[in-house]
Amino acid sequence: MDQRTSRYGEQVFPPDRAGEGARIDLGALAYDDVTLHRLRELGVGPGWRCLDVGAGTGSVARRLLRETGVSEVVAADRDVRFLLADPMPGLTPCQADVTSDDFAPGRFDLVHARFVLMHLPGRERVLRRLAGLLAPGGILVVSDAVDLTTEHAPRSPLTDALRAMWQGLRDTIGTDVTWVPRCPHLLQEAGLRSVAAEMHVPPLVPGSAVNRFWADTWQRAREAMVSTGLIDDAGVDEAVRCLDSPVFTGLPPGMLTAWGHAPN
Repeated sequence: MDQRTSRYGEQVFPPDRAGEGARIDLGALAYDDVTLHRLRELGVGPGWRCLDVGAGTGSVARRLLRETGVSEVVAADRDVRFLLADPMPGLTPCQADVTSDDFAPGRFDLVHARFVLMHLPGRERVLRRLAGLLAPGGILVVSDAVDLTTEHAPRSPLTDALRAMWQGLRDTIGTDVTWVPRCPHLLQEAGLRSVAAEMHVPPLVPGSAVNRFWADTWQRAREAMVSTGLIDDAGVDEAVRCLDSPVFTGLPPGMLTAWGHAPN
């Protein structure tokens, strides 16, 4: 089996590597408030049964339970070590591969997946399967990265690093963000209604969670990035240093969130 499809991410981001949980939590600090705001706006609340796909350390699942009063969150991931380390009433860890044909955890009022599908093989098939896990009237919410380093983006250490990162991750673990702008259309094709989308681009501020997340991610993905020939070690180091510079300007990847409702 292709290493990219056998165990997602372990070639570049092994979960047992020291500090990997902290890196994931930096991403949570950068994006969780936006995610929870959207879920509240969609009406997620008391009595809902939720599935969080690719739950990571469980930050979204835990906040759903604490802040919205949902009855249960099934937190699915291929590696649940971070979820099991901190149990919580209503949180049900589920060690599972969402690309597998036997992934059928039940029906849910909310199915949520953030920064998951872009890393998976057969993502369109997986998206249809997630839509099929919705109870009548349930909501599927999918967030993934949007690459803003287009051919018109000005050359900078940031754009060099991001271009090398996307190519390196595609070569090693199969990550592909080129499909993400099509996500709303794919939700419609999956039979969902009232489909809509929004995009969030966090500012790069020295010392912020998003800056620290990208610095750590580039350090961990350094080998994959350098192997592309688009950047060398000195270039990665320069990009990391720029994240600490108060005069540096640039945009990180955006997060596109799309959602749709299952028919009643």
